[in-house]
Amino acid sequence: MPRWRALPDELDPQVKEFASQLRRLVDRSGLGIAALADRTGYSKTSWERYLNGRLLAPKGAIVALAEVTGTNPVHLTTMWELAERAWSRSEMRHDMTMEAIRISQARAALGEFGGPAAGTKQAGGKNGSATASRVTGVAGPAGVSPTVPPQGSAPRVDQFGPPASPAAPAAPATPQGGGGGRRRLTMFLAGVLGAAIVVLIAYVLTNGGDDKGNKAEPTSAPTTSAPQLPAGVQCVGADCTGKDPEAMGCGGDLADSPATTTVGTVTVQVRYSKTCKAAWARVQGATPGDSVQLKAGAKASKKGLVGDADTDAYTPMLAVGSAAEAKACATLASGQKGCTE
Repeated sequence: MPRWRALPDELDPQVKEFASQLRRLVDRSGLGIAALADRTGYSKTSWERYLNGRLLAPKGAIVALAEVTGTNPVHLTTMWELAERAWSRSEMRHDMTMEAIRISQARAALGEFGGPAAGTKQAGGKNGSATASRVTGVAGPAGVSPTVPPQGSAPRVDQFGPPASPAAPAAPATPQGGGGGRRRLTMFLAGVLGAAIVVLIAYVLTNGGDDKGNKAEPTSAPTTSAPQLPAGVQCVGADCTGKDPEAMGCGGDLADSPATTTVGTVTVQVRYSKTCKAAWARVQGATPGDSVQLKAGAKASKKGLVGDADTDAYTPMLAVGSAAEAKACATLASGQKGCTE
């Protein structure tokens, strides 16, 4: 029986319960991770991620697990759907948090330049104390009280009326605090814009543009083609390039191995999904330090590296017109190399 690691504390309770259920099914089946990978078509590395809560298993992997363990796929798929929603909510919260952090950093950067301009003159108050000249009615950064207009007798322009004496020039009062006022106005507008962006992101993610009065509704019409894809498939063609084939639902029964070769004792394969219109490379029976890469004309994927205690690895996907365009190339830790034809 495998000895499971503790699931991450930050996992959503629904996702944690789902991962625990997968572990129980594997335990009852008596299958090791390597055997599970062989029977389901999903790699050993991927199953370790699914069972340790580091990646949500695609629907195809769940259906395959139900088949090899004799589990009712309907019940397991229902649990997967609940976990998938929880996983999406967690990703949305993470994205919004990162957006808020970036906005705060931008506001902080603007705040570094928001102090009084060098050389600003001081005007005497009623009691003779020095008070910096500021622009009336402009709020400062968050946490700073609005500035109070000076009470000195120096001629100035007041927003509630003309200067007391037509002979006294009022215009010079504006440059004294104008630079600082403009900076504070910029900071204020940046804060308002940042808050609006966060609210807009939250609205779009939570409402999904389903409001009937939303003019953007016609732009969602092209997505009607998505339901034509098998359940769990999340990309097609160029959208798949650089992405994990199993996380995108392109592996398992939706992929085959049109080209295979051996390098030493290592099996090297081109994996191709006609549904996703993409290919990737895989090695099996490998040792730590071995690597594999997919090449398609002038394009090449990132390498898949066999990690410690692993015997297989695979690359991210490349969009290809047909499997014939791609070849898989392995480089073993011993220095031996080879590619499929």
